[in-house]
Amino acid sequence: MNHRGVEFTVAKTAIPGVWQWQFRIGDETKTGKTETKIDLLAIRRVQLRIDRELKAIGRKTA
Repeated sequence: MNHRGVEFTVAKTAIPGVWQWQFRIGDETKTGKTETKIDLLAIRRVQLRIDRELKAIGRKTA
């Protein structure tokens, strides 16, 4: 999937209701897990995380 030009993945784990996510911005790869029964909510949480990371990068360069 793609959000604001950042490729990311969200995948179910063996544990019900737990999702594994990963995205890469530049040379840095971020990974983590989120708990929800709804796949679209897991995706949205990753998108919000990407937004926070991009905003932080914008502050560093400004």
